[in-house]
Amino acid sequence: MPAGRPTLYKPEYAEQAFRLCLLGLTDAELAHAFDIEESTLNLWKNAHPEFMESIINGKEKADAEVAEKLWHRALGYSHPEEKIFVDKGEVIRADTTKHYPPDTAAAFIWLKNRRGQQWRDKQEIDVTSNGPLQVTFVRPEPE
Repeated sequence: MPAGRPTLYKPEYAEQAFRLCLLGLTDAELAHAFDIEESTLNLWKNAHPEFMESIINGKEKADAEVAEKLWHRALGYSHPEEKIFVDKGEVIRADTTKHYPPDTAAAFIWLKNRRGQQWRDKQEIDVTSNGPLQVTFVRPEPE
């Protein structure tokens, strides 16, 4: 018989955790949503594999959907659209294609995360050498 207080965990929490993770909640926010400490959340993840799987699956699905949308936004995309007009009291429907041009901010976010060494904000330059740094000043020739 295990000692200590009985767990507050309920099997339906697995589905709730999945749905909350789809909304982007972090572990700290999940713990708050369940009105528990984050350490208790970690205990639940270890004790209930279905709970852990639901959290992992929810976070992966949400991240994948956001990544897909960011990718489309970075490249630009088009989709069918129906425009509705009213002309002299008559409703007119027209099938069109809505186009969204590439978004440079989305492209930069994608590249910064996927190719961090080439696209990071901070560039590091190694200026170490075996001896003191040599600086030479050159005066321009008078005209």
